[in-house]
Amino acid sequence: MGDRMTIKTDDGSFEAYVARPSASPAPAVVVLQEIFGVNAVMREITDGLAGQGFLAICPDLFWRIEPGIDITDKSEAEWKRAFELFGAFDVDKGVEDIAATITTIRSDPGCNGKVGAVGFCLGGLLAYLTATRTDAEASVSYYGVGIEGRLPEAEKLASPLMLHIAEEDQFVPKTVQELIIQGLHNHPQIEIHAYPGRDHAFARPGGEHYNEADAKLAGGRSLAFFRKHLA
Repeated sequence: MGDRMTIKTDDGSFEAYVARPSASPAPAVVVLQEIFGVNAVMREITDGLAGQGFLAICPDLFWRIEPGIDITDKSEAEWKRAFELFGAFDVDKGVEDIAATITTIRSDPGCNGKVGAVGFCLGGLLAYLTATRTDAEASVSYYGVGIEGRLPEAEKLASPLMLHIAEEDQFVPKTVQELIIQGLHNHPQIEIHAYPGRDHAFARPGGEHYNEADAKLAGGRSLAFFRKHLA
């Protein structure tokens, strides 16, 4: 279903995977990757959003380190490489690249002018920062890692944000989850959903901690959220 699009920035150009819906113009959703690059899981999510009527785009946010990263969560070597990439990733530059992606896809003839973002893991943090630093109309964060260090940025939030929190997240301890919830739950633009018994990446198809029921529950909430705010 997908094709490729080039995003240009002052620092250079990078590629993005694009999936188009059957009808246009349509609202766009930027899919923000995990630490495994624009892999089959991210492309599947992008294709799925197109199937739901969105112009979906997944930018290669690791391009500054190494373009075209496409690995899985199935081997120790790939996990090691993924964490190396995570450690080398410049979050601030990544958000700049997301902003460039938003600008590019918003001007696409297939876009109705409204753009949202959804991110997972590393992308969950980036979705939060997309909400606080860009002009995206709505953002959804799945089990974002590192949000607790960015809580003051919520003061700049002007568009709706949904957070999905896995209560047994091995990368976000319960004490950290409490900080995030306490810091954000009173914000009028933020909607938080917690999933008891779920570990990190419970919505990753084929992943070790995938839970079909809660993945569908979170996905349904996200879809309704985007349809409400990107119409």
